[in-house]
Amino acid sequence: MSDRELFHRHPANPILTADEWPYPVNTVFNPAAAQLGGTTVILARAEDLTGISHLTVARSPNGVDGWAIDPLPLLSPTDGIASEQWGFEDPRVVFAPELGRWVITCTAYGPAGPAVYLATTEDFLTVERHGIVCHPDDKNAALLPQRVDGKWVLFHRPMTEFGGARGEILLSRSPDLVSWSAPEQVMQPRSGAWWDSVRIGIGPPPLRTEHGWLVIYHGVKATVSGGIYRIGLALTDLDEPSRLLHRLPQWVFGPLAPYEREGDVPNTVFPCGLVHDEAGDQIRLYYGAADTSICLATAQLGDLLAAVLAA
Repeated sequence: MSDRELFHRHPANPILTADEWPYPVNTVFNPAAAQLGGTTVILARAEDLTGISHLTVARSPNGVDGWAIDPLPLLSPTDGIASEQWGFEDPRVVFAPELGRWVITCTAYGPAGPAVYLATTEDFLTVERHGIVCHPDDKNAALLPQRVDGKWVLFHRPMTEFGGARGEILLSRSPDLVSWSAPEQVMQPRSGAWWDSVRIGIGPPPLRTEHGWLVIYHGVKATVSGGIYRIGLALTDLDEPSRLLHRLPQWVFGPLAPYEREGDVPNTVFPCGLVHDEAGDQIRLYYGAADTSICLATAQLGDLLAAVLAA
């Protein structure tokens, strides 16, 4: 970790690459993450040799190595369904105690554009498809683990005339995970030359803390060589998640390592998965590096909260 970053890169990075996959793929990246008992589960985006992505499960006893990768995808396009014919991308997962299930949000991609797709699972062995819940163009969706004031809350990034045209983070509410309210603004990209001035998007599902919902998000800066994807922190109110309490001005993790700077999409760190090890108060952040490999960075939750609360 450099003195400008709050996360430590794991020395084993990249922890998963296409070379380790049990069938031919071009790249693996942008994984969701979950802890099931003593097993860390990631749901990885795998881009096959046609360019279409699907989601495949890998399991590890320690979240770092010894990965057992399923031989078949958990979620892949169904023949005849146009809205998913170009694949599934960039999953997030969260356990919802009320449902007794893990909720998967991801991007379904088809001719109409990207849309928010929802599925549920008990064990990451089988999946129940619930379908598209937010229509194109919409992506970067993550659900809070519990209702707030009786409603489910979904952070997402619609890019429509009804909201989100600047590439911002908004939220919608639902009584049933099916019908969703009009988007409400949470955070916008900053203006000018800021590190997150082009667009922003939610990372893993926000983490409940005593101070508020900890939001880890990605931000993009435009340069003459292309975009740079970095990671920032914010905190929203527990009882009103659309109310932004704190937002750190500087980024806390960026593409500095060679495997983050070189790949299909250079200069990219894209976080989708988070595991909180409560015993040691450690955050394990699983992210895609350069849209090419899967990596791990760690931080102490207390350090993240101290930084964002000081903003």
